Amino acid sequence: MRGYSSAAPRMALNSTIYKVELQVSDMDRHYYATHALTLARHPSETEERLMVRLLAFALYADDRLEFGKGICDEDEPALWRKAYTDEVELWIEVGQPDEKRIRKACGRSHEVVVVNYGSHVAGIWWNKVGASLARHKNLTVLDVPDSTLAELVALLQRGMRLQCLIQDGQLQLMNDADSVAVDATVRMAPPETVS
Repeated sequence: MRGYSSAAPRMALNSTIYKVELQVSDMDRHYYATHALTLARHPSETEERLMVRLLAFALYADDRLEFGKGICDEDEPALWRKAYTDEVELWIEVGQPDEKRIRKACGRSHEVVVVNYGSHVAGIWWNKVGASLARHKNLTVLDVPDSTLAELVALLQRGMRLQCLIQDGQLQLMNDADSVAVDATVRMAPPETVS
């Protein structure tokens, strides 16, 4: 016979669900598609991080690009793209992942991208790990400025219809009323992709 506790059961914290229709016109990669996305925002995830995940999707949009479990699972990135053989082609992290996690990602994936944000914390993180990351030839690190981050968060709604235009390395994210120009700084990139 099971014991009975008079204490109320603890409620599990629920994620907030965001539905996004994202139309991507990437003239640099000649990729044009509309994606119906569902983003789950974990209670511990900030609005900024959620929008950086969406931005990362727009930058690297592909039919096989998926959101990982991220915060909930140490073995999955924020986003990833796998080959049909289940081999990881692209591993995307957002924020300031620890160096060990990046090393692991660089060993598991053909290409690794870190979309870094939060200028003060981002600078501290880069000063700590930047020199040791330089040896990874399949790693790209992008910085999103704080001013852009605030504009991205202003677009956030539970249901969003967004258009993304990418041309000459510049990204424009738009809804019916507003437009955000995203000028991410490349802190580090493989030699063949640096322009």
